[in-house]
Amino acid sequence: FLPKILSLGILDGITGNVVGSWNTLGLFAGFASLMFLLMIEFFAISKIEKIVLSVFVLLSVLLTATVNFPLVWLLLGIFSTIVFVYKISITLEKSEGEDGVIKAKYFPVVSFVVMLVSLLFFISSGFLGNIIPNSLQISNTEVNPSLSSTMSIAKEVLVKNPIFGIGPNKFKEAWSMYKPLSINNTQFWNVSFNSGSGLFPTFAATTGGVGILSWVVFFVLFLFIGVKSVFASIKKRINWEMVSFFILSLYLFISSLFYFTGPVMFLLSFAFSGIFIGLVASNSNKEFCISFLNDHRKSFFSISALIIVTVFFVTVAFKYTERFISIYYFEKALSAQAVPDAKDFIGKALSLYSNDFYLRTYSQIYLIDLNSLLSKGKTLSDAENATLQAIFDQALQGAQMAINFDSKNYLNYQLLGSVYQTAGVLGVKDAYGKAMEAFKSASAINVNSPELKLSLANISIADKKNKEAKDYANQSLSLKPDYIDALILLSQIATSENDNISALSYGEKALSVSPTSPDLIKYVDSLKNPNKVVNQIKTPVLNTKKP
Repeated sequence: FLPKILSLGILDGITGNVVGSWNTLGLFAGFASLMFLLMIEFFAISKIEKIVLSVFVLLSVLLTATVNFPLVWLLLGIFSTIVFVYKISITLEKSEGEDGVIKAKYFPVVSFVVMLVSLLFFISSGFLGNIIPNSLQISNTEVNPSLSSTMSIAKEVLVKNPIFGIGPNKFKEAWSMYKPLSINNTQFWNVSFNSGSGLFPTFAATTGGVGILSWVVFFVLFLFIGVKSVFASIKKRINWEMVSFFILSLYLFISSLFYFTGPVMFLLSFAFSGIFIGLVASNSNKEFCISFLNDHRKSFFSISALIIVTVFFVTVAFKYTERFISIYYFEKALSAQAVPDAKDFIGKALSLYSNDFYLRTYSQIYLIDLNSLLSKGKTLSDAENATLQAIFDQALQGAQMAINFDSKNYLNYQLLGSVYQTAGVLGVKDAYGKAMEAFKSASAINVNSPELKLSLANISIADKKNKEAKDYANQSLSLKPDYIDALILLSQIATSENDNISALSYGEKALSVSPTSPDLIKYVDSLKNPNKVVNQIKTPVLNTKKP
């Protein structure tokens, strides 16, 4: 309801939601379906309550169908089958007749229907599953690394940092360092993924041996106690709450194993598993109680501790509220129509929460202002030169602060190189040398990036070092043989050296990669007919922005 207003502009678009990605919303809808299903099948409720909950199941299944994520149908089908079989098994009774026929007191209709619907949508997800999304004009494309790629990243991280790994929330850095070279042959060659194929595989790649061992111990104990409690409930027919919370927790954990569910679903899985553990503990008859109120000395220290804890959590809540509000100003900075407005909004965002992403955006806004001032094409006055220097200093400061915040993120060094490259165009002394150092630092982190190698080649050309430029361009091609920008750059270098045969060869290779590009066709034609007047390509013409 009123998403743009109530979410401060964050939930913009038809797939915006408070749970996470669109597929995460589908997993949450499947979780809701399972939760309502368990309430219908295992709890003593009235007929009216069953009807209301059945409507909720229907709505949840419809939302699941709207998202149409195959993993949701698979999990919902498996768990509804378990619920169906479990319910049948505990309602069987032996009739008193002589025939000895075993029959059920109750047939779980709702779980049976959900099981069949899940199977139907899972089998025909390509046809039946697309009916609702197509009718609502919902397009959702989400790409994550495969499980094999994630495990290869984890293997490399464990070799270098076997105990604690590279650190939580550092998968992007791990991907930059160790991504498979075969990724460069796909359209996602220049994408830095923030997560792996699933939440737990991502933890395996970032938290090292200690993290992996912790999760293994937790899951072994969780499954052992959970399965034991389920079969104990079959025997004693008690505590359906404990069984339900175990099944719901298991659903959430399995979802996180095969998909990066994000923080909302992950915290929800711990909330439900915590309730399950509490219910198990309450049935163990091994509770003990410690009272701090019967002794004023104990009560003084306990109340003081509670006040300290309260102050701590209020402070943390306030800080996270500032982070949340900073997103609003950051979005405003990105959508601003004028550079002064963008500067104002990004400054407010940074005053509330500082991180390298905001700092890079801050630097880029000032770079845009710098380029707009240079594009006027006139001699600048002393005042304008002073303004130019101040703008450059702000852009440089933003890039350097981003590096100080996170020195393992190659994007921060890449931005610093771009700032110095712009300074080189302005004629600043030693700017190209500093740009080379920044891009080399970025390339040392993101080793298999053809884009960074090509950036080094472009700086070498600007610094009139053609030999080094060719070496870097060839390194870029060795990482990505179909890299059009690198082929065009080598062709232009060959043209400047009057090597028309090599220039034409590189141009034709580029054209073979994109044979329908009109700019490439004109460029190759100009190489074949040097006397013909055509618009030459001065820079790589194809859009190589990140998808």
